[in-house]
Amino acid sequence: MQDFRYLGDDRRAELEKYEFMMGEARGRLAASLDCLTDALIMVGQHGVYCTSNRNPTVPALDLQGVMVNLNGAKELVSAVMERMRAEREAAEKQ
Repeated sequence: MQDFRYLGDDRRAELEKYEFMMGEARGRLAASLDCLTDALIMVGQHGVYCTSNRNPTVPALDLQGVMVNLNGAKELVSAVMERMRAEREAAEKQ
């Protein structure tokens, strides 16, 4: 496995587990999805304390932008994983 220097030891172990269970490509996507989910959780928690000056019931505008982009990235990764699964199942049926 390549050295992913920005991953901590716990993430590397998780990545190895996913790669073993799902194969290299799908495993890496699954580990990426977990990282994106954790980032969304952290941004969401920060949004509770960093609210908009105009509307204190919503997160600051910059945090809203980050959350939109993280959610979009999660949707893209999920779509790729689903397509790979469907292609694998179609190939197995032939």
